[in-house]
Amino acid sequence: MQVLQVQLEVGPDPAEVGRARRWARSRLAGSGIGDDEPLADTLVLLISELVTNAVVHTGCPAVLRMLFGGGGVRVEVADTSERPPKPRHAEGDDTNGRGLELVEGLADRWGWEREGAGKSIWCEVDRAPAEEPLAQGSPSRVHC
Repeated sequence: MQVLQVQLEVGPDPAEVGRARRWARSRLAGSGIGDDEPLADTLVLLISELVTNAVVHTGCPAVLRMLFGGGGVRVEVADTSERPPKPRHAEGDDTNGRGLELVEGLADRWGWEREGAGKSIWCEVDRAPAEEPLAQGSPSRVHC
């Protein structure tokens, strides 16, 4: 299996989150995932959450990596903080605390691991196989 990896260094500034999203969209398009595909929006949201966590909660520079291959995309954000990610549960009108809950809800798999002097938080999203067009007159299929 061939895997393509691209990466971006992210500075410890919240403005870097927007740059990471723009960079990710361009790399997704270059890998064949169209901007109009729901998968692209999901991946950009996941990237936004993981980069935000690294920048805001650690204050350290980070490295964003995307790996394409094997029928899906793996996103990794590595930083130099040893603190493990701490999922929080937002209440009502809270404006933060939902990041890792979103990652858990949108990704097919996610986790974290020690990397060098810091850690890497990762998530994987499977690329759904293309739907076969229905033959005219055949009953519609329901996917659960």
